[in-house]
Amino acid sequence: MVRILQISSAKTFGGGERHMMDLCRGLQDRGHEVFVALRPTNEWESRLDFVPQENFLHVSIRNSFGMFSAKRIGRFLKENNIDIIHAHVARDYLAASVACRISRETRFVLTRHVMFPLKPFHKFALNNVDTAVAVSPAVRGQLEKIFPSEKVVVINNGLNIPDIADNDRLGREFRAFHNIPPDAKIVGTIGELKPLKGQRDLVLAANEIAKTDDKAFFVVAGKDNTADRRFRRELRRLVKVFGLEKRFLWLDWLEDTSPFFAALDVFVTPSHSESFGLALLEAMTRGKAVVATATDGAKELLGSVGKITPIADPLELSRAITTFLDDSELACVTGEKLREIAAERFSLKRMVDLTEKLYLNVTAGTDNARSTDRS
Repeated sequence: MVRILQISSAKTFGGGERHMMDLCRGLQDRGHEVFVALRPTNEWESRLDFVPQENFLHVSIRNSFGMFSAKRIGRFLKENNIDIIHAHVARDYLAASVACRISRETRFVLTRHVMFPLKPFHKFALNNVDTAVAVSPAVRGQLEKIFPSEKVVVINNGLNIPDIADNDRLGREFRAFHNIPPDAKIVGTIGELKPLKGQRDLVLAANEIAKTDDKAFFVVAGKDNTADRRFRRELRRLVKVFGLEKRFLWLDWLEDTSPFFAALDVFVTPSHSESFGLALLEAMTRGKAVVATATDGAKELLGSVGKITPIADPLELSRAITTFLDDSELACVTGEKLREIAAERFSLKRMVDLTEKLYLNVTAGTDNARSTDRS
């Protein structure tokens, strides 16, 4: 049994936080002792209710130089005989590093969930890291600019492959609940509402599609964390300018995404940058045809299956979506192929298997880059 402290100072719940939650559950189910360090005010602690309350540490990390917090974490590591601290957010890396130096016995693992490069000072400040995990080969390239290649390993995110036998029923119920016409062809996207995620490009693409397809309907799901929900208002104003208010449905964060995905004919991820893309992977696990922009994450997940368009090109995005809307058989076959890829390469079991192996290697002092699957 390994005793692991998972740490994240994220306030809101997104892809990286879902990854950490799934990892905590998977490791705990295998008999490991899981501890969690979160900021005192956060929106996702309730999702970790399977972790014993006494295994939580609440600590504020406002930036990369939170030394007071690092001391608190270091004491927690000592008091609880933690074997590994695993940090998931860049501003937590330095605090975790210092905490390990205080503890002396705890090993240090970090995961990089995004493409943005780390700072040059991290090369020296984090020189005690045992393993740096990248969620994709593209992220590995960024990490190898900071850490020796033998300390960097790729472990793709993973999801459970759900039973989709109820897709038809769930899809009908979703349409009925939201008053979407039964014959509508639904195009959907889900993710935090912000410019980087490219929802504006989808609205522009929708305007092109609507000119020739009177059955196309668009569902945009996701929370807007901008001040005063400014970005959502901008998107809705643009939809109004195009006269498409009756062909758009706006949803907030969805606790249960099953009905949403079940109702879709095409899933779209129009992001400008994506290191991996858990929402895209979820669409794949549910057998949906996917159109994605050419981010590193989308190319890693889709390969030659699905449709990949240039980033920030609404016209090409509209053409790719139309290809599936006009050919339901092609959409169905593509969705089936993507589900097979997800099951083979991106299952939650595989992610937990590789992470567990990494932890055991780290605690045993084994070279992880050679002993853990890097594909």
